[in-house]
This record gives sequence, structure tokens and C-alpha cells, in this order.
Amino acid sequence: MLEPDLSFISEPDRMLCTEFNFRTFRWLQTMIFAIEEINKDGHLLPNVTLGYKIYDSCSTPAHALRAAMSLMSGQGEASAEPNCSPAVPVVIGDGGSTLSLVVARILGVFHVPQVSYFSSCACLSNKDEFPAFMRTMPSDFFQVDALALLVRHFGWTWVGSVAGDDAYGRQGVQIFNEEVSKLGACVAFHEVIPKNHERGRMSRIVERIRHSGARVVLVFALEQDAGALFREVLRQNLTGIQWLASEAWITAAVLTAPRFHPILQGSVGFAIRRVDIPGLQPFLLRLHPSTAGDDPFVPEFWEETFGCSLQGGRGGKPPCTGAEQLASTKNIYSDVTQLRISYNVYKAVYAIAHALNSMLKCEPDKGPHPGQACLDSSSIQPWQLLHYLRRVEFTSFGEETKFDENGDPVAMYDLINLQITGNGTVEFATVGKFDGTLSLSKKLEIDEKAIIWNGQQRQAPESVCSSSCPPGTRKAIKPQFPVCCFDCVVCAAGEISNQTDAIECLKCLPEFWSNSKRDKCVPKQVEYLSYGDTMGITLLAVALLGACCTVAVAVIFVCYRTTPIVRANNSELSFLILCSLVLCFLCALTFIGQPTTWSCMLRHSIFGIAFVLCISCILGKTIVVLMAFRATLPGSRVMKWFGPTQQRAIIFLCTSVQVLICSLWLALSPPSPRRMMPRDSARIILLCNVGSALAFCLVLGYIGTLSCLCFLLAFLARKLPGNFNEAKLITFSMLIFFAVWIAFVPAYVSSPGKYTTATEIFAILASSFGLLVCLFFPKCYIILVKPEKNTRKHLMAKSVLEKRH
Repeated sequence: MLEPDLSFISEPDRMLCTEFNFRTFRWLQTMIFAIEEINKDGHLLPNVTLGYKIYDSCSTPAHALRAAMSLMSGQGEASAEPNCSPAVPVVIGDGGSTLSLVVARILGVFHVPQVSYFSSCACLSNKDEFPAFMRTMPSDFFQVDALALLVRHFGWTWVGSVAGDDAYGRQGVQIFNEEVSKLGACVAFHEVIPKNHERGRMSRIVERIRHSGARVVLVFALEQDAGALFREVLRQNLTGIQWLASEAWITAAVLTAPRFHPILQGSVGFAIRRVDIPGLQPFLLRLHPSTAGDDPFVPEFWEETFGCSLQGGRGGKPPCTGAEQLASTKNIYSDVTQLRISYNVYKAVYAIAHALNSMLKCEPDKGPHPGQACLDSSSIQPWQLLHYLRRVEFTSFGEETKFDENGDPVAMYDLINLQITGNGTVEFATVGKFDGTLSLSKKLEIDEKAIIWNGQQRQAPESVCSSSCPPGTRKAIKPQFPVCCFDCVVCAAGEISNQTDAIECLKCLPEFWSNSKRDKCVPKQVEYLSYGDTMGITLLAVALLGACCTVAVAVIFVCYRTTPIVRANNSELSFLILCSLVLCFLCALTFIGQPTTWSCMLRHSIFGIAFVLCISCILGKTIVVLMAFRATLPGSRVMKWFGPTQQRAIIFLCTSVQVLICSLWLALSPPSPRRMMPRDSARIILLCNVGSALAFCLVLGYIGTLSCLCFLLAFLARKLPGNFNEAKLITFSMLIFFAVWIAFVPAYVSSPGKYTTATEIFAILASSFGLLVCLFFPKCYIILVKPEKNTRKHLMAKSVLEKRH
């Protein structure tokens, strides 16, 4: 369009339309075809002939408003004071939403029905603002709903949106952004194509697309705006983008030129349902310059089609001969393979015809004002026709046409995929459909195998800000980023996620633990000190070694029982100590293996009694050593109170106390197996619960009391004559005993799981070895290695020397 120069010093020239739109001209001819078809049929509107007036809105609001005023006034030009009674009862148009907004406001004041065939802006559904507006083109709300479902179907969570700078583009993208956000996706960017297609702004839009990281981009714009964007995309060589198309350009022939193939091949979008209108193509090809009187647009169409001039070579073009054949040309006008908007025009004409038919058959109770007589059909009032138009219902080509309370038709779309055929042409392949009348789960049907994506790929592209988090991880939101941008954090030990993109990890039940992949809870491993463990085998070997060593010492003492060193050290007590040490070593075996009720009861009671028996024997021997020295003093009769009978009595009494404690322990609150299931551990720990903590402390305390008493007496007797004196050895063995059990307490408390039991076994074995080594190895050394010292003479001589000193 050429706009006049507004200098305000002279009357401006008229605005002139430039460029001839073949697609729009086909829509015009389709309207004429439908009108003539109804007039010739005679059944729908008998004795009524439809007429029409055609104005070119030139795709500008100013021309659209001028045309509306002309139709209202019945004049060729808009007058300053239009008649109160409009010249036409109904208007078909306009095509663009922005133009329809302008026209609808004027026509709505006079309640003149307006039926648009291509205006899809959701804003036009507002009946408070546009009471007389209706359309055969579904609202963009349904198209955007379909696009949002398409985005969800293919799992695209990071999409860009580009809008045309008009009501159609801006509101369409706004609804799209809101809908995809509700479905959990995010909009990577939102840009607007300027109407003047200024190079700098177009370049910034393409750069934004390039650096956004989004591989799927919606272009919601008219074909001329979309074309400007794609020309800039070609100039900057931006590839690898999967374009989502709005209905306005998905089937636009202007974008099927070969230069657009590399970037637009594979584009998908929704288009109005396609039909074949019988007889339309011959009607389109009937045009000839001789028919220009009936259609003032024909001369311009003819000149644009054949590149000639009907006025003697005007503009440097060769003159038209009139022999040119439209059938020999291939252009958008004569192409009837994609009749979509043309079908909307066809339906608009038939909707008006059916409304007129209903009005002519008016029944008083069904008229615009029920209960009143019908108006004279020779004087059709627009408001009257609007009443019947809102209630139109008819079927054409197997499709039902009716309007809802907002004047919108049923939303039916084809999902179109731009595919390049073998000969290099574009095919608008139908790969799915959208039916707005069905439930949410059934609205969208897609044949994924039929889709060829951008780059000739059969696999749907992936467009996400962050890749999906696999099972075993959870989403962690990135600060200052949209919710679709996140990190995948591995679930903590003991937690799992068994689905993709889990928001949080789930804790396993106490008896279960997470596997290595953190996607499944598996039963925890049962842990106890078993005979199959390396530690269990080691402790078993050490315990058996200790028992064998003790038995070996006992054998040596039996073999050399008549020698002075064995007889001098009270062989009866020595054998009793060795027997108790064997029990001490063997009681460690009860701590190994799976805890049971009997093993838990035995291990603590045998341990307590065996050690008390051993310490009681050592205590008895210490007392004998101490009393033996005092018995050598003149007039002393002490030894008669510490003979063999008294020694046995001491041992029996001391041991009986421990037996009594253990018996009460087992009777009242015995040790029992226990399963420990810590939340932060992958193992179930089997151990023996001591039952009564007081009884356990009494057992250990009693052992400690006897040990302290034994150590004290041995310490007092440490300087007695050495040949008959074991006090030094007993003192040293008690020191080892104390060191082991003092270290045992903190180690036992801090050791986890089976190591608690291992610590207890280690303390038993270490203290037992300490007693065995300190008390018996020096004697075995003399017996086996130094037999010359194992004589009465040697022992008596050394004793005399010590007394002299």
C-alpha cells in the first residue's frame, strides 16, 4: 500500500493498494461461486436472489474502515453522516484479525452481522465488545490449545515464541505462553516481528533464537511477517530449528519457494480442515478480460498473472493478446488442492443463506421476538438476520457447521507437516488432527511415523533447558532460572526415585536400602560377626590357638609335675587356672556366629564365670604366696588357716557370687538377640542385647573388683623371695588385664555393628593371653630351656642369698 504524504498544506492523495494477492482473490471468487451456486440451485432460497458488493480493504485498518462505512451508507465513498438503516444486511470479512477488530466495532453499533472467514483472534469472542461478530474460522484459543497439547505430547519443555505485531500474533502468543506454562513447559524467549521488518530488529530476533538453546520455536504471525523472519534466518544461516507454525502461514504457498526448503522442511502446524469443492476450479478458470465489467479486479489479476498490459504496453509490459489461457498457468489462485480458508468463505455464504431461509420461514414463536409477528421479508433488518444467523445449523461435505454462544464454530484442525517430495516440491502432509469437541485425552491424534522433522529426521527433536533426570536422581532448581532449568542430584543413600524427573526422593522402609542406581529399595544386608568373615576366622583361629597353648602348658606341667618349680607354685591352683583360661579362650567362640537366644545367654554368663574363676584362682595363689612368707617367721601359725581346703573355699565362694549374679540376670532379664536398623546404614545389625544393663555392669564390676584386690595383694608381695614368689608375674599380668579392659570400654561404645562384638572378643583374648603368658611362660621357659635351674638346691640357694641381702 502506498500512503499519501501528509503535509497538511494541500489535500492528500488517495491511498493506493499495491501488489496483487492471488490467494485473497481466490477467496473472493469462492464467495461469488457460492452465491451463484445458491442462486442457481433454487431450493435453499426459492424466489430469492443473492447479491453482493465487494470492497478491497488493502490489508490496512484505514481501508477496512472506509469499506465498512461505504457498505453501511450504500455509497461508493464513506459519508460523514451514514444512514441509520444500513445498505447491506450482512458483511463477510475481513480476513485479518486486526482489520476485523476495526470493522466489528462499527458494525456492532448497528447490529449488522459480520461473518469472518480468517479472523482467529480470541479477543473477537467477546460478545460484550463485538456483539454482531461471527466467524467460520475457529478462535485462536483452540489453535493455541492444540499447539500446547502438541508441545506436551513430544515432551518439549523449552520453547521459544515469536509473534507478529498485530492483535492476531500478540494475543495468540500470549495465550500460548500461558497454556504451555500450565502444562509444565517454559518459554525460552518471546519476540515480536516489527511491521516494518526493520533489519536491525529482525537480526536481533534471530540472534536471540540462536543463543536461547531452544530447538522448537513457534512463529505465530501472518505469512508476510513470517516470511520476513525466515528471510533473515536464511541470511544468518540459522539451521537446526524445528518451527511450529500458526494456521496463518503453515499452508502459505509463498513460503514453499525452494530457498525456504532447508529451514522450513519438517515444520508442523495446525490448519483448517481441507475439503474439495466440486466445480470451483472451472469457475476460477472462467475469468477473461472480457468479464472485467462484472469484476473490476479481473484486469489487474490478468496483468499480474501473465505479466502483460491490457492498456497498450503500459509500464514497459507487452500488451495482452486476450488469447492467454488460465488453465496453462500454475499459481496460488488456480491451486485447489489446499482449500481451507476458501472453504471457510464457502461456509460463510451458506450460513447466511440458511439464516435467510430460516427467516423467510419465520414462525412467530421462533422469531427474534417470540410472541410477535414475523417481519416483512422484503425489508430485511440486520438485527433480525443476526438472530437467525446465531442459530444456524447445517451440514456440508459431511461436516456440521454451527456457532456457539460466542459466534465461534466447532474447532477442527488438521496437523500439517511440510515435507519435500522427491521432485523438490512441498507437500502439505496431514499427520494428525485436533477435534475440540472431544475430551482432553482424545482431542489430539498424531501419526508420529508419518512425520518427517527438520533435517529429514524421523526422530522427534528434543527441546529442553535441562535433560530429564533419570530414575535415581531428583530435580534441583537452579536459582534465578525458570523451573524447566534444573540440575539432577543423585538421591542420598537410603532414598530412591523410581520415575523420570522426580521432584523428591523417597525414603526406603527401615528394613530396606537403596540399590547402587538409587531406583529401587532392596532388603538390607544382615550383618553379624560370622565364621565366614575374615575377622571372624581370624578371631576363631586366635581363640583356638590360645586354648591350644593353654592345653600345651597344662601338658608340660603334667609331664614335669614332680619338678621343684611346678611343686613350689601350687600345682593344684596352677591346673585350675589353666582350666579356667581354656574356658576363657573357648567362651570367645560363643560370640561368633548369628546371635540366638541361647548363644546370647551363654556368651555373657560363661564369660563372666570363667574370668571370675580364673581371677579367683590367681587371688588364692597370691594370698598363698603372701602367707607363705609370713609363715616362715618364728612362731607363726598362719599357714594352717590357708591350707588346700581354705584355698578351695575362697575360690568356690568368689565364683559362687558371680554364678548367683549370672543366674539372676538370666532369670530376670536375660540377654537376647536384637536387630538394629539404623536409618543411615545399608545393613541390619544382629547383636545380643545385654538385657539388664545393671546385671552386665555387675558382672564386669565384680571381675574388676577381684582383679583390683588381686593386683593389690600381688603388689604388696612383689619384694618377697623370688624363687617361691609369683607376685611380680601376677602384678604384671594384672596390669595387662587392666589395660585391656580399660581400653575396651571406649572401644566397645564407639565400635559400630559387628565390630562391637569383635572388640569384646579381642578384649577376652588379649586379657587371657596376658594371663597365660605372664603366669606360665616363664616357668615353661625354665622347664624346657633351663632345666638346671629347676632344682631344689638352686631354688634354696637363691632364697638364702636373698634373705642375707
